[in-house]
Amino acid sequence: MTTALVVGVGHPFRHDDGVGPLVAEKVAALGLTAVEVLVHHGEGTDLMARWAGFDRVVLVDATCSGQAAGRVRHWDDPQALPTACFAKSSHVFGVAEAVEMAGLLGKAPPSLRIIGIEGSDFSAGQGLSLAVAAAVEEAVGLVVAFVDC
Repeated sequence: MTTALVVGVGHPFRHDDGVGPLVAEKVAALGLTAVEVLVHHGEGTDLMARWAGFDRVVLVDATCSGQAAGRVRHWDDPQALPTACFAKSSHVFGVAEAVEMAGLLGKAPPSLRIIGIEGSDFSAGQGLSLAVAAAVEEAVGLVVAFVDC
């Protein structure tokens, strides 16, 4: 029975915004028991529907907060999530808003970790910047540590 969900949020055709899906792909390749992996566009209401029924959920997404590119941060307390550094979908309801709304509605997963990797290039095109690419393995390690405990 699958009890953990790993969601790589982002768009691989917007350079560093593709880091979430890449981390998710690397986690999927590990073949972890009781872990489902999903690549997602980040629309908040759909995210909330997707994580329903899972004991542990990890969201991995690029951030844009002015920090150094490639910096990896994680939050296990949704109240501490700095919502301004996560991109919003075209409907202005993205990862941060989904986490906040789920908490208000009592629909948050029992255990939730958000991992953000600071990006620098969100223009159209493929491929991560060097600093972001160098941070992928650290993010994968944080995911594995969370779902494998």
